[in-house]
Formats: sequence, structure tokens, C-alpha cells
Amino acid sequence: MKPFLVPWLRAGLMVLVALPALVTTAVHADTGADYPTKPIRLIVPYPPGGGTDVIARIVQERFQTLLGQPVLIDNRGGAAGSIGTEMVAKSAPDGYTVLFTLSSHTINPAIYNKLGFDTAKDFAPVGMVASLPQILVANPQFPANTVAELVAMAKAKPDTIAFASVGNGSPGHLAGELLKLRTGTHMTHIPYRGGGPAVTDVMGGQVPLLWVSIPAAAQFVKAGKLKALAVSTTKRSAAFPDVPTMQEAGIADFDVDSWYAVFVPAKTPQPAIDKLNRVLNTVVKEPDIRDKLLAQGSEGVGGTPEQLGKVVTTELVRWQKLAKEASIKVD
Repeated sequence: MKPFLVPWLRAGLMVLVALPALVTTAVHADTGADYPTKPIRLIVPYPPGGGTDVIARIVQERFQTLLGQPVLIDNRGGAAGSIGTEMVAKSAPDGYTVLFTLSSHTINPAIYNKLGFDTAKDFAPVGMVASLPQILVANPQFPANTVAELVAMAKAKPDTIAFASVGNGSPGHLAGELLKLRTGTHMTHIPYRGGGPAVTDVMGGQVPLLWVSIPAAAQFVKAGKLKALAVSTTKRSAAFPDVPTMQEAGIADFDVDSWYAVFVPAKTPQPAIDKLNRVLNTVVKEPDIRDKLLAQGSEGVGGTPEQLGKVVTTELVRWQKLAKEASIKVD
């Protein structure tokens, strides 16, 4: 090699060595005290009209006001939330792609053989937004008006009754499977790509039953277009205080709680996570937001990233156990 080329080569190598540090510094600078400095994309991994979308839109406006930048909802439905969730997992960890998801986030690993992400490793928790039950609703013409009547019908005619959910791995799917397990009945699960399409088909009579989060069904139950049979938690919903819990309806050891939470890609700088968490906690404590959430049958939660992380860890184990017990698996 000619001697006069060596200094240039050495300089080039020094730039290449320094480049990762420069990129890291730039990312951290953009997620420091001035974060955010541009619009944030909020990935909702379900179609418009479903429970996750409804809750996201309740908090969206206040989020962007307090952050000082637009927060743009991007609905990416399909595969019980896995499609949109994978998009976030593979996004740059810079605080500008955020996941607003449902508790199926911890269910999918238990029932899908292959996912394009690792729930435990590919995401950093930000905070929980709200918690609520699933609600079992039926087409108004469906003969059963109570859970007991439904169970009797299912036992009399096995495999003739279908129930819908927002997709494989959704809390509604597990609620339906748990009902079958606890009652020894056989019903057919019909997975949809989100709450909106599922609600539409149940009202239209294509499917008789639906397990879904309350926000997706609330207005239709109140309008008499759907009838509510039970809620999935051990406590009644404040939005529907006359609807019994599954345990009150005679199904022992039944509790499926749904939650909505915010995550970012793993390795997102801590200042961005902290800022998002502060804003989240401010928003869910505002009386107007709490009232809007309550009108949808949900309660504002909030909390720290660490608390959400513990929920994720606990539920990954819990749902693995239930999936094995109920032989739930999706290819």
C-alpha cells in the first residue's frame, strides 16, 4: 500500500468506529429533555371500532396536548394483534413508534407456535392505561338469556353453538375456552380481526355469541341491539351493574381481566419512557378522561413501567398454564 494512502485510511476507519456512538448520541439527544420533537405514531394492532381502538381514541387528544406533538393512531389489525405488535417490535427504539395494545399481548405467546417477536424481550413497558372485563353478549334473537340456559343448550347439542372473539389469543377467546373447560361443553370459536367486525356480525345474526371488551359492545347493548349475559371478572362492571359475573352465574373459578397498556420497542431511551409514563399517569387521572373510560366500562389505572412489567411476567406464566390445560394452540 502506498504510504500517502495510510492517513486517509486511518481517518476513514476512525469515522466508521465512531459512527455507532454518534448515532446513539443522536437518538438519546432526540429523546432527552426536548422529547418529543416530531409526531408519534401510536400503533393500535386492531381495526377501528374495537375496544382497543375506542380506549386509544379516548386518551389520544390529551396525550398529544401534553406531549406537544401530534399522536397519530395507526390501526394495524390481524392475528389477534400480532401483526401490529410485530411492526412495533421491529421499529427503531427512538420513542416515536408506540404500541397501544390489549392484554392478548401476554396471551399470544401461549397459543401461537411462532410469533415474529418475543413479548418478554422485544418491548419495554411504559404503563397501564385501563382495566375492564370481557362481556358475553348475544344476538337478541338467541334463545338463551342467561349463562345457565346457554350451558344447557350447549350440553344438549354439542358443537352446534359458535362464539366469536376479536381473534385467536384475545382475552375473549380465552374467556370462551375457559367457559367450555369449566362447564364441559363444546362450542366453536370463530376468530375475527377485531371487535368492530365481530360486533357487526353478531348483531346481523351470522354468529350468535361474542366475548368482547365492553367498549366495543357498550353502545349496542344499551340500544338493545345486543343482549348481555355476563362479565368475565369477579367484580361487576360499573357500566353494566345489572349484568352478573360468571361466578354469580354459577361458573366457579372464572376470572379473565382485560387491560390496555402502552409499550415501546426494547432499548428505547429511558428519558422517552419516563416522559410517556408521566403523561400517561396525568391523563388517566383527569376527571373527564376517567368519566369517559368509565362510560365504556373501564377504569383508569396508570402506574409505573415496573408494575406493568410484573403484570406481563405473571400473565405469561398464567396463560401458558391455561393454554396447556385447555389444549389451546393456533398454527
